[in-house]
Amino acid sequence: MTTPAPPDQAEPKADPAAPGDPDDTKQGADEKNAQPQEAPPQRAWDTRRDIDRHAPASARFTGRNSGVVAGEINGNVNRTEHHYYGASGPTRTSGEIPAAELDRLALTFVSEGTPFEEFLERLRQERVLVLTGVPFTGRRTAALMLLRRAGATPVHAIDRETTPGTLLEQIQKGEAPGHVLCDLVTSRNEPLRETHLLSLRAHLLEHGGHLVITTGLRPWVEDDVRTWPWTAPDGGALLRSHLERAAGEATACRLLALAEVRQFLPRAHQPREVVAFGHQLLRLVSGEIREEDLRDTTAELLDEQVREWFEADEDTLHLREKAFLIALAAFDAGPYALTAELSDLLFQKLQAIVNSDLPKAVPVFGTHIGNRLKTARARPYPDREMTEWGPVEQLKAEFLDSRTAFVLLREVWTGHPSARPALVAWLGELIVDGRPFVRTRAAATVGALAFTDLPSAMALVIGPWAMSRNPLQRVGAVGSLTLAHRVGAPNILRIADSWTADDDPRLSWVGIRVQGLLGAERPREALAALRVQARKQYDPDEPGPLEGELAQSVELLLLSEEPEDVLSEVLRTLDDHRSVFRISVIGFLGACRHTAEEATDLPLVLRTYRQARLDGTPPAHGIPRLWRAALGDPEFTTQALDVLRDWVLAADRDDGTSWALADLLPKLADDATAEQRIAHLLRTVRGDDGGPRPAAADDLLSALHRP
Repeated sequence: MTTPAPPDQAEPKADPAAPGDPDDTKQGADEKNAQPQEAPPQRAWDTRRDIDRHAPASARFTGRNSGVVAGEINGNVNRTEHHYYGASGPTRTSGEIPAAELDRLALTFVSEGTPFEEFLERLRQERVLVLTGVPFTGRRTAALMLLRRAGATPVHAIDRETTPGTLLEQIQKGEAPGHVLCDLVTSRNEPLRETHLLSLRAHLLEHGGHLVITTGLRPWVEDDVRTWPWTAPDGGALLRSHLERAAGEATACRLLALAEVRQFLPRAHQPREVVAFGHQLLRLVSGEIREEDLRDTTAELLDEQVREWFEADEDTLHLREKAFLIALAAFDAGPYALTAELSDLLFQKLQAIVNSDLPKAVPVFGTHIGNRLKTARARPYPDREMTEWGPVEQLKAEFLDSRTAFVLLREVWTGHPSARPALVAWLGELIVDGRPFVRTRAAATVGALAFTDLPSAMALVIGPWAMSRNPLQRVGAVGSLTLAHRVGAPNILRIADSWTADDDPRLSWVGIRVQGLLGAERPREALAALRVQARKQYDPDEPGPLEGELAQSVELLLLSEEPEDVLSEVLRTLDDHRSVFRISVIGFLGACRHTAEEATDLPLVLRTYRQARLDGTPPAHGIPRLWRAALGDPEFTTQALDVLRDWVLAADRDDGTSWALADLLPKLADDATAEQRIAHLLRTVRGDDGGPRPAAADDLLSALHRP
């Protein structure tokens, strides 16, 4: 939708460091009760536009997915730890791996979709193989299966703390033909060198042994050391193999056709998770669980993955990548470059908590986008992004599982409270960013945190923002409360009512705007709260300091998708008090200025009237009454005629608008004075920029005088 209100370029320069100051007694009581000097950075309509345009989609944001809300398990479910295929957790430091473990892994191992056969041939030829890859993709299992297929059993596991320089010494101690070193630790000072591999290869050739080393995506290795990237096996093939082996081909086909299975497979689950899910499917076949319980299983697996991300040490998942995961949760399905840019700001703040003596340095170049998103279980995709300058093409990134963002934010906020200072400071910078998308997503993130822990979110973020002198932070508090309510956070409407009635103009301003954004679901209570504040603000000699904001909230309510109850409540109290009349008429005229985004240019209120006339619903009578109130009041007659002029010009561009206005005009001329005013407007109206009189004016004039 479009509006003649000035866009975001009119926003005042914001100070990111402007804090909330609810207890700042130095300013004195006079300043506390004074109206804030800054103009609000945007009108209420623009706030709603940004929220509607940029807020995360409901399923992605709320974590709702077929009964699972924000990663919470509904019902009586026994939590289990799944350690089947390449499981993480405690591993032996060194020693021989039991043959039974190798046999068990061989039963579930699937090489389809992997370069396993190529790697096997290379291991047989070169005796040493270095596998790199994303954590939790089955690298350890692949290494053991490579050694088993090469005939290098039994297998001796080498302590992961072994350095490249002492690796040969460790191999010389073991007598087994197979050797595996999982998650080799390398560093700038102790990289893996070609000389290490040459000495290892010579020893293994002499003694008939084989060695597989696994490490992360970016190990410290010399340029001439060849590494081989491991990718997880195809999830569908792995699940099918597991099910066919346990239940037969026919049962496997039936299970793979289940809706929950079809949703599960595209999410790039780890091999161990696929096997764990297969185990639950077998329990379904045996009658131990119901099909609905499979949703709980996938939620548990997601919870475990998110916990592992943030429990992992720096060698497994660097702090910078953890910051990226948090940023991706905030900007899920947003532009990748923006997410990466803002994640580095968060990384600096987290780094300061870990070690404040370190300089705030961010690597200019790092992990490739493909590997980074693979670790995050996300996907890149091109899409159009709506901006202040129109739609543009962007490379976006989103989690494969739409529940991940909400579960991740909950884990960081409640499971790792030491990260809160960095997260709060980061959100404080985002909420005053010049980009509406960034500000809206910051508010949405706070809304998610409020759903998880409302008292902390109010105390640390929303409350200080609401009391801030910085208008952008107050708008951020509005967006946070609005989006928190959308995802089901408790008591948001109670907070809005309390703040609307508050004597502090900053809190009242926030509460009033929230009423406009959320009040359509309970118009009687919302408008009652606005009326109470309007009476408190009323001054017969000059408009109250919050009158404009009160009118804008009425404007939003009148533009809600189902305005019947709003119109009824506005009309019921229209003559209650002059202050109530003023915010009602100002809000109505403001609503009349907004037009649809479509090419029809149809004013939204006129569209509501046209549909009501076709359906025979109450707005067909309520809208004319508000028009008559505006035209008949000397204070608002000129403004009302200006809006009506815009409608006439819109009617000249669109037949649907012309029909609706022709039907409406006779209902506005309730006396001779009103008819003369409208007729004069139609006779003297000029086109845009002083152009010729619109052709539709004559038709509308005829309709005005029609009996």
